[in-house]
Amino acid sequence: MSRGERSAEARRDWGTDDAGCSILHVDMDAFFAAVELLDRPDLLGRPVIVGGEQRGVVLSATYEAREFGVHSAMPMSRARALCPQAVVLAPHHDSYTRVSRHVMEILAEVTPVMEKVSIDEAFLDVSGAVRRLGPPAAIARQLRERIRTEVGIPASVGVAATKFVAKLASSHAKPDGLLLVPRAQTVHFLHALPVGALWGVGDKTRERLHRYGIDTVATLAATPVRTLHRILGVAAGQRLHDLASGRDPRSVEPERVEKSVGTETTFSADVTDRATLEAVLLDQSHRVAARLRAAGLVGRTVAIKVRFADFRTITRSRATPATDVGHDVLGVARSLLAEVAVPADGVRLLGVRVEQLAPADGGVQLRLDEDDQRRDAEAAMDSIRRRFGAAALGPAALLRRGTEQPGEG
Repeated sequence: MSRGERSAEARRDWGTDDAGCSILHVDMDAFFAAVELLDRPDLLGRPVIVGGEQRGVVLSATYEAREFGVHSAMPMSRARALCPQAVVLAPHHDSYTRVSRHVMEILAEVTPVMEKVSIDEAFLDVSGAVRRLGPPAAIARQLRERIRTEVGIPASVGVAATKFVAKLASSHAKPDGLLLVPRAQTVHFLHALPVGALWGVGDKTRERLHRYGIDTVATLAATPVRTLHRILGVAAGQRLHDLASGRDPRSVEPERVEKSVGTETTFSADVTDRATLEAVLLDQSHRVAARLRAAGLVGRTVAIKVRFADFRTITRSRATPATDVGHDVLGVARSLLAEVAVPADGVRLLGVRVEQLAPADGGVQLRLDEDDQRRDAEAAMDSIRRRFGAAALGPAALLRRGTEQPGEG
């Protein structure tokens, strides 16, 4: 992805009309550093650098460190010279993967039309979710709140009519902000930016354009296309002229269709009580079913994963009629767990997964009228959670037990 120039003078408010602005770009702020601070809240507000202590490069830096000129990919020696008071933390890539997975699962609950760009950013096309969740800007606000509440890290979101402008908007929303660029304001927004903000304009291209007096996006857009062809070549010149004019026909490209949907819990202490394990299965089954419904999918196989205290891991699975109902998933998962002997030293990890996925509109073969009623009830629960948060409503058995909530692993 481009790390193009931002404009310090760029407006932070371009209006509230989000009609036709169905593209969202969600970008975690200083992601690696933000994840590290989850375990080191005492460092909040201080300059923090993530990377090798002596050698290597900066992987991430808090905004307090960035004020001293520190940025990612900078040699650590240079970063320490610029900000000697910074706290340097070693990276923990397993934590970044776990937190990223949790964030992406939240995004996937909004729409299956999601394009994961990297561990900390993704595009969403929310045009199919508007009737269910509200207009694009409202969806963006909901996502930021959920990521903050459920994951504990900040996210900036750009809302626009195209991928390119949504990406630029999220960049200008940082840190921890939201920027909507209405469709009618797209060109005005772009023309206020330096030419280096365009995708594909690195140092060499910027220097070449500067020699021709082209330093802003507005100037580039006003330059005859044939002149740009001569300066940059036909392909690059045409592409940059299109971007500068607000033309970006690319659609959000989802990853390949998921083959399974699941969640896992790693316990803070090994669990020997079977009732506790079944309560965790209850929560997991409903989480997985909610994700299936959000994605418009059903599954025909339920599997569980059990890791014991000695790290020995087993999986068990069983076919089931096509379903996206938590009650059905739980029934199979419980029967599979009943066949597993829990050793005296306990269980370290427990997970539920639904496999053999297919579109729900292909037909869900419900067995009883009761199944249809359960699905309606669970869909109503989805709506309440989306509006008031994941903890607003859940199975009563979990509220009575106070069961440990799953960490996405």
